[in-house]
Amino acid sequence: MADGTLKVGTLTTSSGSGTVTLGQSGETVVFGSNVTTKFNQPSFRAYRISSQNISDNTQTKVQLDGENFDTDSTYDNSTNYRFTPGVSGKYFVFTQICCTSSVGNTVNAAGVVMKKNGSEIARNSVDPDDSYRHNQAYPYFATIVEMNTTDYIEIFAQIDVSSGTPQIGDGSNQTYFGAYRMGIE
Repeated sequence: MADGTLKVGTLTTSSGSGTVTLGQSGETVVFGSNVTTKFNQPSFRAYRISSQNISDNTQTKVQLDGENFDTDSTYDNSTNYRFTPGVSGKYFVFTQICCTSSVGNTVNAAGVVMKKNGSEIARNSVDPDDSYRHNQAYPYFATIVEMNTTDYIEIFAQIDVSSGTPQIGDGSNQTYFGAYRMGIE
C-alpha cells in the first residue's frame, strides 16, 4: 500500500462495529488537528461539597459527593462513593483529604487510605510531633492501579483529634479524588 493521506469523517469497521486498529504494536500513530481520542478515559475528579463529620481515630469512607467531571459516569457520588471503571486497564489514581477538627489546632494525626475491592492498596499519613498540633493536615498520594471492568476504588480517612469533632474538609481544592485510564497496555 502506498503512503498517503486518508480523509474521512467517520472511521468504522466493515461490519459497522468492533475495534479499529491503527498501526502495529510498537508503532507510533500521529493524529492531526481536530481529531478526538479517548486514550485517558474513563476519567473523573470528585470532591467534598461540605464538611463531613467522622468519629475520632476511626477509619471512615470519605463521601466525595461533588464532581468536577466524570467522562463516562464511572464515579458514584451519591450512594457508594466509589470509582468503578467499566474498562480494564492501568489507572493513574490520586487523592488528597483535608483533615481538620471543629476545634482549632487539635489534629494529632491524620491519614488517608485507598482500597481496591475492600482491600488496602495505598496509604499516607501525617503524624505531627507531640509538642505541635495542626489545625489541618492534608495527606496526599498518587499511584497506578491495574483494574478490570468491575473493580472499584474507595477512599477512607482517619483523623485523631485531642478535642472537638474530626472533620473532612470541603472544597474542590482541599478534598478530592480522581483517576484516569492510562494510554498503555
